[in-house]
Amino acid sequence: MPIAAIFFISILAETNRAPFDLPEAEAEIVAGYNVEYSSMVFAMFFLAEYSNMLWASTLFTLCFLGGWGSPIPSIVGHSVVWLILKLIVVCFAIIKVRANYPRYRYDQLMSLG
Repeated sequence: MPIAAIFFISILAETNRAPFDLPEAEAEIVAGYNVEYSSMVFAMFFLAEYSNMLWASTLFTLCFLGGWGSPIPSIVGHSVVWLILKLIVVCFAIIKVRANYPRYRYDQLMSLG
């Protein structure tokens, strides 16, 4: 489904995950917010990034993976457990993309657009 692939790529771009984490790359020159914020303030930024990833994964699950419905037709029932399992799969895919693909440079991102 091409719409799901486009939506997944835009989730990566919106949540500033690799390969679209250009604000983090810009900050690496002078260590960015690692220097400016420490301790709990940095933890809050980190928590905000991952909560944004969970929110986007939930939206993807609800729109494209059937939400809380069972993926196996023989198993009847709707449950929050199915939603959480699908959510974990999408979050794992986002983390896997970050682990496997390098970051784009600005000129590469402009040519991609």
